[in-house]
This record gives sequence, C-alpha cells and structure tokens, in this order.
Amino acid sequence: MKLGVNIDHVATLRQARGTDYPDPVLAALVCEYAGADSIVAHLREDRRHIQDKDVFALKSVLEVPLNMEMSINNEIVDIACKVLPYRATLVPEKRRELTTEGGLDLVLGFDRIFRAVSRLQDKGIRVSLFIDPLASQINKAKKMGVEMIELNTGRFSEAKTKVSINKEFEKIKKAVNFSIERNLKVACGHGLDYESVKKIASIRSVEELNIGHSIVSRSVYIGLGRAVEEMNSLLAAKKTKKNK
Repeated sequence: MKLGVNIDHVATLRQARGTDYPDPVLAALVCEYAGADSIVAHLREDRRHIQDKDVFALKSVLEVPLNMEMSINNEIVDIACKVLPYRATLVPEKRRELTTEGGLDLVLGFDRIFRAVSRLQDKGIRVSLFIDPLASQINKAKKMGVEMIELNTGRFSEAKTKVSINKEFEKIKKAVNFSIERNLKVACGHGLDYESVKKIASIRSVEELNIGHSIVSRSVYIGLGRAVEEMNSLLAAKKTKKNK
C-alpha cells in the first residue's frame, strides 16, 4: 500500500506570514527521502496555500509522482495541462470551506467534470476522482474512463463511537470491493490520522492512502521525515499482517 503525502499545510504556514518559508517544495523532498511514494499538492482557486510556482517546482524536482489535487475550474485545468503532473485528482471546492467537505457529485455534474477529465487525459495525465463511497458515484467514475478513484474517508475519520466508526468503515470496504469489480484502482484519503489509518490500511485492495494534515501536524513535534516514516510503518505493519 502506497503513501501519498499532502504538503498543503506546509504552504499554509508559509502563507500565514507571507514569507518564503517554510518551503513546501523542500518539505516534499524531505517526504520523498523519508519514503513517501508520491507527493500531493492542492492548487486551490483561492490560492490559500499552494501557489502556481510550487506545482511547477514540484514537477521539476521530484523523483516520485506528483499528484495534483484540483477543481475543474478552467484556469486550474489550464495550469495542470502545462505542469503535466503524473496524476490529477479532481475534487470539489467551496471558497469558504476549511477543507474539502465531500466528494464530487458525478451524477449531477457529469458533463462538466467529464470535459475536465478529457482535457487532462488528452495531455497524458492520469486522472483520479475524489468521490464519496457510493455505488452511484463509482458507476459514473467508471463511465468517465478514469483509471483510479479516491474514496472520501472524511465521515469515517470524524466518527466518534464504535458503532459509527464500524458503520462508516463497512461503507468504505463495500465501495472498495464494488470498485475493484469494475476494474477501478482505489485510493483512500481525507482526515486520516495515525490511529484511524490502521483500519483503512487493513483493506487489502486499497492501493494508496493520501494523508497530509496529521503528518504535518505530527512533524511539529518529531520532524517531518520521522512523521512520514512512522505513518509508513503503520501501513507496512498492516501489509505484513495481511500477508501472513
């Protein structure tokens, strides 16, 4: 199971003071050195953290794949077509949200989203769609011809009781199996931390977990490299256990 590390909140700290540090590109290189399988960066329409120059720089220096999270806004799609990241993960955006609040609605927004998917694929960019773990959304993703989806683990990560945690986990597990049956690769992400990740990492067919806030937060205490290594060790432990 691969680990994608989202470095957005390194840029959040930089933008808080308008300085040129901490540099998210340097942070990405630290994550790469520590074992991250890919780097995730979300170029938002409001540029609240990652900036245009960051994604261009990331593409030029990284040896691991760059996964560019983005909306279907035409300006952002234009930039992605110039950057040419390894993967573009399409996500919904609202200007006043603290973080992504849910998955794309592929049912209501099919035509607009499909146009963005087609433009990116025409440039040779692999496309993933960030969606809620619902059969209706998965079926639309398959119809769009993408190779991968990323299932939203937000509700699972926010669940507080054992009953609600298990309920949300079963939804994700069912959605993973449903996706695999339709020959879609599956990633998971949103809100996962060093505790909640253990359960998601036990799902055999998930290829990749994309995690950012909890890793950057932990890095305040122990350093970014070690925070990445600790998260990777949790994934490796689950992998070893499954293979026994």
